[in-house]
Amino acid sequence: METGISRRKRDLPPAHYKLKIKSYSLLLQSEAEKYDSGVFETGGHKWSLSLYPNGNKKSNGNGYISLYLVIEETDTYPHGWEVLVDLKLFVFDQILDKYLTIQDADGAFRRFNEMNTEWGFGQLISEEIFNNSSNGYLVNDSCLFGAEVCVINHTHTWESLSMVKKPLNGTFTWKLENFSTLNKTSYVSPTFSVGERNWFLTVYPKGNGTANGVSLSIFLECEDIPANRAIYADYILRILGTLKRKKEHSSEHWFSASSKNWGFVSFISLKELNNASNGFIVNDTITIEVEILVLSEIKVFRSENIEEA
Repeated sequence: METGISRRKRDLPPAHYKLKIKSYSLLLQSEAEKYDSGVFETGGHKWSLSLYPNGNKKSNGNGYISLYLVIEETDTYPHGWEVLVDLKLFVFDQILDKYLTIQDADGAFRRFNEMNTEWGFGQLISEEIFNNSSNGYLVNDSCLFGAEVCVINHTHTWESLSMVKKPLNGTFTWKLENFSTLNKTSYVSPTFSVGERNWFLTVYPKGNGTANGVSLSIFLECEDIPANRAIYADYILRILGTLKRKKEHSSEHWFSASSKNWGFVSFISLKELNNASNGFIVNDTITIEVEILVLSEIKVFRSENIEEA
């Protein structure tokens, strides 16, 4: 018997094609070397089954039944074509109502091309086992074979994740003018782009939440996060003052659809901010800066195309 072949029984019928033969003994008597089934389509290709009731002598099929999957209508395929298939062939056990499943034991796939248009098993099942009606494969002179054809699509998708240090245009500066007269709860900066994503800052001049009336709050937000994705950023938020004075805090966060913004509720106390000697308010303007130090970048590859994600 052929090595490297797995044989097990399952309840589930073949997904793609079944071949039922009645009066099997008459097929044997016809002395036909093989029987070719009708054409069926799955996985974007057309196929047929080729059954050798007396075994394929060219594939050590003496004493066995041989069964093959054949790819059909390939005349229009380009030169050098190839179709990869995870192949399972079946023989129905009519007594147990189960399907004997024959496949490569090591999970190998079959490679169909111009030189190899059929693949299968020369020793699908022995004639001795098959012809014994107590085994359930040939009952009342009828039997059933089947095929399951899983085409491995070459248009595969994969992705690459990079953690980019100091991404291009990673620093953004925003001047919030007329600070003493600001009366809205929050203010949003112009949008800026870093790493194929759009970002903006949100400032609460009088604080947000628990910091209301106590501290100024600043948050970084990613505007266009792809569905079911997260974007990582390691960044520094700053308020720039005179004489190179600055107030800064570092943070890192995986930005997602459910967590689009991240920052500091209590970035700087209003007392410290408004103290003129600290130099953070100049001509009634505060200067806020964000510097992105590390940013994740995802590239999605589909066939020969590359998409940013």
